[in-house]
Amino acid sequence: MPTLLLKDGFKFFFYANEHEPQHVHVMKGGNFCKVELSTLRVTQNYMKAADLKKVLVLVEEHRKEFGRSWNAYFKR
Repeated sequence: MPTLLLKDGFKFFFYANEHEPQHVHVMKGGNFCKVELSTLRVTQNYMKAADLKKVLVLVEEHRKEFGRSWNAYFKR
């Protein structure tokens, strides 16, 4: 389970057996969400609205590096 970023209590990661489209999972405490990289579409959400808003800003800021990490990991 590669960790991509730890920031403001959020952990951004993907699982070793992921599938397309490119996406990241985010955890904070016991809360969780999943965001597609290309569209910023939230496909699962168990976070408070304020935390989800922060997640989307951080995913947008880091989506290119997340995408590069995805490609490096899965397209070896």
